[in-house]
Amino acid sequence: MSIPRAATGSLCSSAGVSADGAVAEFEVVYRANVAGVSAFFARRCSEPQAVADLTSETFVQAVASLGTFDPQRGSARAWLFGIARRVYAQHCERSAIGREAVVALAAPRELGEEEIEELAARIDAQRAGRELLARCARLSPLEQAALELVDIDELEPREAASLASLQVRCASVYSAHEIDFARQRRSSEPLR
Repeated sequence: MSIPRAATGSLCSSAGVSADGAVAEFEVVYRANVAGVSAFFARRCSEPQAVADLTSETFVQAVASLGTFDPQRGSARAWLFGIARRVYAQHCERSAIGREAVVALAAPRELGEEEIEELAARIDAQRAGRELLARCARLSPLEQAALELVDIDELEPREAASLASLQVRCASVYSAHEIDFARQRRSSEPLR
């Protein structure tokens, strides 16, 4: 999916799109991708609060950088996963230097019991994805990223190559072989 042209500039573009129109267009992109972005974090985090915070931060950064989206460079989904990868890297960096991610994300709201249960279910649903990533530990970090982006997050190989800093040729050859291998070994349960 790609963001409609009118929503690729600032929220109040000179083309006459109102702020309400741009927000409505972004809402379509949000609704189409929020589950996938949340699943991305659920494969990496075991705490529902962290999954919720990182998902929210991804979309806050997406809205703030809406003008950087170029539909000619890839889909809105690929753009959002690029932002999600940066948000996760920042989260890891904060954790590595001893800061709590919750503090860095500025006073997150408390989750209700129903939200905690829903996010815990999402985390559990990503068990197969975590297992796939663990089985791919022998691969280089770039190859792991490409496999995850293509097989689990359903991006095109070119988009995955761009996000994972791989050459398009390498990602295409790699994805065809490794994705077939991963799909054969994966259980019949869906990853989402």
